[in-house]
Amino acid sequence: MVRDWRPGASQPALVARARMLEKTRRFFKRLEVLEVDTPLLAATAASDPHLDALSLETGNGVGYLQTSPEHALKRLVAAGSGPVYQLGKAFRAAENGNRHNHEFTMLEWYRPKFTLSKMIAETVDLLSALLGKRDVRKVSYRQLFESAFDFDPHRVSDRELQTVAQELAQRSVRDLDRDDLLNLLMAMKIEPNLGAGEFTVVTEWPASQAALAEVGRDKADNPVALRFEIYADGYELANGYDELRSAGALRRRYQQDCERRRALGKALPPLDTRLLDAMASGLPQCCGVAVGFDRLLMIQLGATSIDEVLAFSAARI
Repeated sequence: MVRDWRPGASQPALVARARMLEKTRRFFKRLEVLEVDTPLLAATAASDPHLDALSLETGNGVGYLQTSPEHALKRLVAAGSGPVYQLGKAFRAAENGNRHNHEFTMLEWYRPKFTLSKMIAETVDLLSALLGKRDVRKVSYRQLFESAFDFDPHRVSDRELQTVAQELAQRSVRDLDRDDLLNLLMAMKIEPNLGAGEFTVVTEWPASQAALAEVGRDKADNPVALRFEIYADGYELANGYDELRSAGALRRRYQQDCERRRALGKALPPLDTRLLDAMASGLPQCCGVAVGFDRLLMIQLGATSIDEVLAFSAARI
């Protein structure tokens, strides 16, 4: 079988990508946020159980293609870089489909001394500059689940959660933990309806889904992650944190991630001791956001597959 040598993106799509890259850089130049370039290949990888890095042998042992520039950018901020952003490639194993490609373009930036609400506003400004202005709706994770399933996701019993998930998925869900069940319900019933003609900002996620975000309390005294996600047209576009600053907490979360990865039969990436040292030295209070750049282009062009906005997707290399 002869493989198609041609690009997936049309000439107009390639032009649209170039213009969106230019607009993004103009946006951050105007705000005096410094563009930086950090390594794609590193000695460690994110420990998040839902992220799998691609690894390869190097002259110095195993290296990992980065799932995001998060660790390197935080080290820069801890060293006094001030506000920084990176716009470039990231890699994730086992991610391939209409909305995913192993290699993709990620925009990520960090703002020292920003509050989460200020970071949300700046992210909406960026999305508006690239996709056009839309109404903005802010809603908590709890409100979404109460509306869709009539239960508080922070307090629902594991048994009830499993029953609802199994009825919706029409398959056994016994192998899924609590967060997996919540993610399943979110993906199947809630996410497809978010951002219909608007930017939907979802806040106050479960504390167990904090990743590298700080943890606080909501109005009902539930422990929640101080993070947000922004959706448009059913696409998750942005994921932002009030960044964790405690090296001790980072070490504990790494250990918890490793326990979960071990249970799933996944590889255990080495602990990023340089990030630990950077945080111990005094990472300032800051907020960070990651944006899937290719998805922005998909929405702008009305594309149904990421292949339409990439020169050469995984299927074409």
